[in-house]
Amino acid sequence: MDLMNYIDGNFQAHTGEQWLDVVEPATGKQFARVPLSSPSDVDSAILAARKAQSEWGGLSHSERAGWLDIIADELESRYEDIASLESRDTGKPISLARAVDANRSVANFRFFAEMIRTHRGEVFEMADADNFVTYRPVGVGALITPWNLPLYLLSWKVAPAIGMGNTVVCKPSEMTPMTANLLMEVIDKVGLPPGVVNLVHGDGGGAGSCLVSHSDVDLVSFTGGTSTGAKVAASAAPHFKKISLELGGKNSSIVFADCDLNKTIEGVGRAAFLNQGQICLCGSRILVQDSIYDEFVEGFIDSVESLKIGDPSEDSTQLGALISSGHLKKVKEYVSIAKDEGGHFLTGGDDMEIQSSLSRDLEGGYWMAPTVIGGLSPDSRCSTEEIFGPVVTVHRFKTEEEAIEIANGTRYGLAGSVWTEDLEKGIRVAEGIRTGMVWVNTWLHRDLRTPFGGVGDSGVGREGGRWSLGFFSETLNVCVKR
Repeated sequence: MDLMNYIDGNFQAHTGEQWLDVVEPATGKQFARVPLSSPSDVDSAILAARKAQSEWGGLSHSERAGWLDIIADELESRYEDIASLESRDTGKPISLARAVDANRSVANFRFFAEMIRTHRGEVFEMADADNFVTYRPVGVGALITPWNLPLYLLSWKVAPAIGMGNTVVCKPSEMTPMTANLLMEVIDKVGLPPGVVNLVHGDGGGAGSCLVSHSDVDLVSFTGGTSTGAKVAASAAPHFKKISLELGGKNSSIVFADCDLNKTIEGVGRAAFLNQGQICLCGSRILVQDSIYDEFVEGFIDSVESLKIGDPSEDSTQLGALISSGHLKKVKEYVSIAKDEGGHFLTGGDDMEIQSSLSRDLEGGYWMAPTVIGGLSPDSRCSTEEIFGPVVTVHRFKTEEEAIEIANGTRYGLAGSVWTEDLEKGIRVAEGIRTGMVWVNTWLHRDLRTPFGGVGDSGVGREGGRWSLGFFSETLNVCVKR
């Protein structure tokens, strides 16, 4: 299947001749081609968005919210298509694609439809005047999304962006373009006005760079790696664009001796290895209070080794394949680094063979067993650098203060979790961590009304709920003297 760009309400061939293969991670085989768009393709998409913006931005909040509901309804009718494509495109288990990707893609449009429908400006009264704060569209937005949660994160950006009256140009990851194409099919079918949502395929150095640096783009919302985020920020800065960067993480799961051990083992394992550890929120550093360290590790290893790795299309599969051969190589390089740093492997590592358990058609896929490493210093490379794969390190601590110090010992500050039956302690420790989000006795339990984002190398700004509405709009204050 050869994909096409979606510009001004039409699927269009790109103007160049370069293509990139789309490869199925579970098999290593090509199943589609994605165009490497040229600067002229990007120009066309931005021009279409600019032409459509005035009329679209002039609609009422309720009218735009109605369109979001229409898109949600049509997406829901393709629920199984979303899950199947996402599983094939990313290598994640089909059960995860259904429960998370397909479900949240629909929920994002419905959530923001309701929030925008009821959104009102503020009024601030003075003794002799009234201040009326209104929210206006920013203009044309560039929405750039990663490969790990393709439609989940694209819908998270598209819905509030167009709901607040902007028009957008989307650039999905070139490695996982299939559900972005599906969203364009949905938008085309429901008849959204041309130019409101456009999509150009391509890589970061080509289409992505042109899009971010374009003088007629007013805002940039980027989710992806920290090094790429730095380039995005540098490209956007000269034009003073509004910018939101949701970047990497190196998150700690802090386990206290008074936790519910069985529930904690289950929750920490989910935080470590969901989506093969390829989620920026994953808890890849596990900090365990010294008095229960041995007991926790024994139960945790048993739990990890019971995970079923295999064909992502099977309902019983719990861990699928990594996204690409290049990414698998990078993750395995960290395994080698851990050995050099003096780590010992509690389970997994590159010596653990899983190929023998796979069917022949999966032998070319990008497979790696979940790996747990002990014996490393908390300031080692494997404990402080983002690996973004099924590799976690385990560390001992004795006091709250020591746990907080270790958790804060990275350049990142995106998320974390604390596991304890003492909720006051849980909140106290959470507030001591330099990060954007912390869960207590759970992980990835999301309320869409809350802010999402990090500090340090984990990004700039917040999205989610009213924070998304604020980012995707400009405020105007009108002061009326009585």
